[in-house]
Amino acid sequence: MLTLDGNLVQIPNTTVYQSVLRNFSSSPNRRVDFVVGIGYDALVPKAQEVAMKVLSDHPAVLADPEPWVLVDNFGKATVDLRVYFWLDGTKHSWLKVKSSVMRLVKRAFQENGRPIPDEAREVKFLNELDVRCHERPTFQRNTATDKQSVALPVSPTQPPPETDAVATDAEGGLKTEAINIEEQARLARPADEANLLNSANGKGR
Repeated sequence: MLTLDGNLVQIPNTTVYQSVLRNFSSSPNRRVDFVVGIGYDALVPKAQEVAMKVLSDHPAVLADPEPWVLVDNFGKATVDLRVYFWLDGTKHSWLKVKSSVMRLVKRAFQENGRPIPDEAREVKFLNELDVRCHERPTFQRNTATDKQSVALPVSPTQPPPETDAVATDAEGGLKTEAINIEEQARLARPADEANLLNSANGKGR
């Protein structure tokens, strides 16, 4: 067998007979899932609605079987939602589609004012605090007048919004890698069983 990593694997008959084998090519459809966290102050139904909108608009996500967005766990700083969806594995790569959906769900949450909390840096205060930010100004010398001028700090600009493209260049499109895997299978050289046995007995090269 040729794995998705391009490695040729030989499976002993005893392993085949005594193990449970998953056949990913027998059915065209495949279900994918991932977890995304929202803050405890966020409305769960609204977050589910935002994620479902991404799934319904995505061209690679199947409407039947229908996708789900379910509450999965109560984390330290987030309510974890597990997103389930199906895709046609004969047309699309589940790895690429998963990356695309996760990226678009993150973008949708940010656009709807629901940033994903970071438990390592999020601190909540029960009472209001008076916070003041002091920044040390920088001084610039004018060589013509030999005088110093104060350059006030400039507030950083907002980062550009993330792309709403279904697939980015890094994701390389959403098509299945089946053609590439089949090509690698044709190029692979089957191992000689006799040589393997000789190598195990210390007689092979």
